[in-house]
Amino acid sequence: MFDWRALSLFITLLAASSVLAQPHISKRSKAKRSDPNQECTPYYYPPSEQYIHKFPPIWQPATLLPNDSAGQAMWTKISGSIPTNIQPKGQPGDSTANVNYNSQKDPDCWWTKTQCTKPKLKGLPLDVASIPEPRSMGYGFDDGPNCSHNAFYDYLASQNQKATMYFIGSNVLNWPREAQRALADGHEICVHTWSHHYMTAFQSRDAFAELWYSLQAVKAVVGVTPTCWRPPYGDVDDRIRAIANALGLRTIMWKYDSNDWRAVPSEVDASYNSFVHSATAGEFNTVGAIMLTHELNTFTMQEAMKWYPQLKSAFKYIVPVGVALNKTRPYEEGNHLLPTFQQYTSGQTTVG
Repeated sequence: MFDWRALSLFITLLAASSVLAQPHISKRSKAKRSDPNQECTPYYYPPSEQYIHKFPPIWQPATLLPNDSAGQAMWTKISGSIPTNIQPKGQPGDSTANVNYNSQKDPDCWWTKTQCTKPKLKGLPLDVASIPEPRSMGYGFDDGPNCSHNAFYDYLASQNQKATMYFIGSNVLNWPREAQRALADGHEICVHTWSHHYMTAFQSRDAFAELWYSLQAVKAVVGVTPTCWRPPYGDVDDRIRAIANALGLRTIMWKYDSNDWRAVPSEVDASYNSFVHSATAGEFNTVGAIMLTHELNTFTMQEAMKWYPQLKSAFKYIVPVGVALNKTRPYEEGNHLLPTFQQYTSGQTTVG
């Protein structure tokens, strides 16, 4: 089965192949640009020279670099806790390719086949696929930071709306100023792997590298170390969960899909409309919802802005996932905090 989403992602990000092509621009001037053609012109970011050699090739499946002593030490530390009875599945481009799996028994809690979010391996926390607050939405966007996101981030700021941003490590290095804006605007940052491949297809050491280098990229560029992640395509099983958990990462999933990545307006509008209808019909009166949406390209962000008023009318509260979980310390570092759910819904959308 051909993966049109993977092709769309590749085409969208092809222009972002170098951050060293144009003169350096300041964070302030970068944030003021709103013409996508200007925004997506590769630019020079001086700190890149200091750390670019510490990462695998951008947009290539990650492997643990031999000169990465910290990464090697971390892998040695956690590797003994990773199950060896769960084997890699398929290929990085399609984890289901030529795979025979007992979906009825689902021994690995493999979401791609069964939408399982309750790990069967002892010691692993539940995936977050919904939020505990009733009539509320856990708001977030995959695949960023996108080079043309200024208009979208400006809109969120105008609404005093914060969200959870699931950043791809390669994108963070390609578009460092954009990644920095997310934190400056008060959004929660989680990671979305280094190269956006199907995670269960990787050998454990390489799956570790996908998460490790996405964390290191955010730390190098933004200055914080996230404690949450979302698997590309939702492709996760208990082996991958164990690796993420050992790195201090909570797995964030979803139960509803906007299908915005398909870039078919009628399909996207139908998905949003169905979600809004479910909310107004009372489906989330007991437990809140998470919907899959993307910072993938101008289209997905325009759809998000178009549908935001309807979402705001349908839900009592729209909050970042970490806020819904009352997770006030979203990063290993304690210098950036999230408000509690009560604080956020009372109007205090940032606390530090």
